[in-house]
Amino acid sequence: MTSSPTPQSEFWLRGPLPEVPPLLQPVAHALLQARQEVETALHDFPDALLTARPAGVASVGFHLRHLAGVLDRMQTYARQEVLTEAQLAYLAGENAVPTTPGSTAALVQHFGKQVDQMLAYLPTVPEATLSDFRPVGRAKLPSTVIGLLVHAAEHTTRHVGQLLVTARVVRAGST
Repeated sequence: MTSSPTPQSEFWLRGPLPEVPPLLQPVAHALLQARQEVETALHDFPDALLTARPAGVASVGFHLRHLAGVLDRMQTYARQEVLTEAQLAYLAGENAVPTTPGSTAALVQHFGKQVDQMLAYLPTVPEATLSDFRPVGRAKLPSTVIGLLVHAAEHTTRHVGQLLVTARVVRAGST
């Protein structure tokens, strides 16, 4: 007799991640959950629909590019570094979404890579530095290490939610 698979718990219910400081566990769990939801929702998403903007909302492709870019930028600021020319160019081009064959898979993979990079960064962050000041952007707006990392997670989850809804609407409209 075979048993049916049981649904996997959300990441925050799976216990702590090794090496990630306790105060950063929610950041890691949120990023893992976001990556899983994006991969599941877009595993067969048509490349031609990446730029669709139903009712003028941001496209699935924009969300994917933006998600990856934000994670990269927040990690840069948390390390107390300035954005590179390449990062600024990526930011300026987040709306430039390719729709050639394989584009969806490439964008999902790029987002997954940025999640992996953030997950590799989290264990290197000493908890004693979480409240340290970090300037953000050209205006050097005030934040902290934990502020940047929590923002990376909450911003990611917000955009993933928008992406999931837009993907469903776009798919429904294309059938």
